[in-house]
Amino acid sequence: MTGPMLDGAAAVARFERAAAAWSERAGAVPVPVPPELAGALLVEGASDRAACREASRLLGVDPPAAGVAILPMGGAMSVRRFVRMLRPAHVRLHGLCDVGEAGFFERAGLDEASVSVCRPDLEGELLRALGAERAEAALAREGDLGLFRTFQRQPAQRERPVLAQLHRFLGTTSGRKEQYGRVLTEELGPSELPAPLREAVESVLRA
Repeated sequence: MTGPMLDGAAAVARFERAAAAWSERAGAVPVPVPPELAGALLVEGASDRAACREASRLLGVDPPAAGVAILPMGGAMSVRRFVRMLRPAHVRLHGLCDVGEAGFFERAGLDEASVSVCRPDLEGELLRALGAERAEAALAREGDLGLFRTFQRQPAQRERPVLAQLHRFLGTTSGRKEQYGRVLTEELGPSELPAPLREAVESVLRA
């Protein structure tokens, strides 16, 4: 990647960083949308961004090089704010969200075809795609299997299915969801990606 393509990818990457900072400041002036931006994938948080980036790699695409930004919004309630910033620039918009948050995207003006819905959430989708054995193997490689075994022995967890235990475990420590958004996704082959994740990446990257 050289010349204009490299410059365009760099402009998109700068916009991603600026938009992430803007999302944390209520009332801040919207970030200027660069002309290189062709599309934006709106996701709830950093764990979703990590999974989308890894899914893009598995599918052999480079979002910034394609003019696409993956934008964590700090929660689904911010989607209207992001849509208002991006719509005047006429970029392609697609959302990825938990089933319980789909209404926020609908009220922001994204139609059903422009939102990929995870049930109940992206972590649940990834764990189902992997299954308990492969998910535990991923934890072992990350050095977290011992912590998970201790977690499983907690009274509230003992009778729960392993996938439910894993799902809860991912949310118990700050930063763990983001870490495993990437780790669990990279364990999958391209054909194994959960349908909402694959759909979201492919929809916003379409020519």
